[in-house]
Amino acid sequence: MANIITVTALNRYVRSLLESDAVLTDVAIRGEVQNFVHHRSGHFYFSLKDETCSVKAVMFRSNAARLSFEPENGMSVVVRCRVSLYERDGAFQVYVEDLFPDGLGAAQMAFEQLKARLAKEGLFAPEKKKPLPAFPHRIGLVTSKSGAALHDILSVAQRRWPAARFLLAHAGVQGREAEDELAGAVQRLDAEGQVDVIIVARGGGSREDLWVFNGEKLARTVYACRTPVVSAVGHEIDYTILDFVADLRAATPTAAAELVLPDGPALRAQVVQLREKARALVLRRLQMCYNEYHALSSLSAYARLPRRVEQAQQQLAAAKETLRGAVGRSAAQKSEQLSRAAALLDSLSPHRTLSRGYCAALKDGRAVRLREELSPGDRLTLLFSGFGARCTVDKITEGSLPDEEKTEL
Repeated sequence: MANIITVTALNRYVRSLLESDAVLTDVAIRGEVQNFVHHRSGHFYFSLKDETCSVKAVMFRSNAARLSFEPENGMSVVVRCRVSLYERDGAFQVYVEDLFPDGLGAAQMAFEQLKARLAKEGLFAPEKKKPLPAFPHRIGLVTSKSGAALHDILSVAQRRWPAARFLLAHAGVQGREAEDELAGAVQRLDAEGQVDVIIVARGGGSREDLWVFNGEKLARTVYACRTPVVSAVGHEIDYTILDFVADLRAATPTAAAELVLPDGPALRAQVVQLREKARALVLRRLQMCYNEYHALSSLSAYARLPRRVEQAQQQLAAAKETLRGAVGRSAAQKSEQLSRAAALLDSLSPHRTLSRGYCAALKDGRAVRLREELSPGDRLTLLFSGFGARCTVDKITEGSLPDEEKTEL
């Protein structure tokens, strides 16, 4: 005769079987949302259904809060979950840890939901947009170091404003991890305060490729920036959540560079035009004076007016000197400002620091600044002026090295 067990023991045993199955502890399921309930506790309760079957699902508040949209009945989704049994009711169900729209229609619905919610919160308000600086000295770039967007922006800068300097914060521009990388790069550039404007850029791609720029985390990070942010994602017809929350939207990375950087050749042409206009005004004034002189010379009373002519000549000479001095002072002032700016930029160059005998220590491609970033056995790259070296950390000391390990420089 079979052993007699309690219902509790049965349910507990079945639950243990399900949770011990390696396949069922992390499985992805595609299905249609049915009977969706957003409980006041914050949990999501719903069923996943396909053509013939359905299964109950629950998504706890901690996981549901990370979604940028709310599922709706009829939405096609893919869930990542574990399979178990609700022991009290003997209910077979899946516990959802992550949920994604499946297909363009569901993705577009999620996009519209997030867009409406952020707009209601005021993240797209025009009065919140920060103006771009007219002459930025340093520009932060958030993009892939191997992407075409970086090349396009640097090409425009070389043509329009070669004096511009760029600080690249590399980040992935597609994939599941890309949003965290993009948000982190923007946050670092803003916190360091070394750039006047930040460009978040990516070249063209499919809507799926650009979907990472619709993330809520990235949108809120950009909104919280003190530094103006320019969105330069995709092609002219592509719009993302980032475009709406950024201080300025550029149709392409090339257009972003043209909007951020002043047009150097056009400014030089304008200076030449102003100089020619000033010269024409002086010549016109001289012509007027000559005409007055010629008219006076034909009068019979000319003999009594030599003093007036002399005074007019003196006034003309004074005006010419005043104009010449003003032009000279203005040119000298602009030249001095340019020299100071060039000297400041040169003093900030890392190459200048390295040329004085210093070196920079890099770990995994990033500069080492804090004691906590190093451990014995770490592999470091040392950058000197014109060469580099690889080394391994032997030990780490607080303060200066012991006397026996010091080397006279």
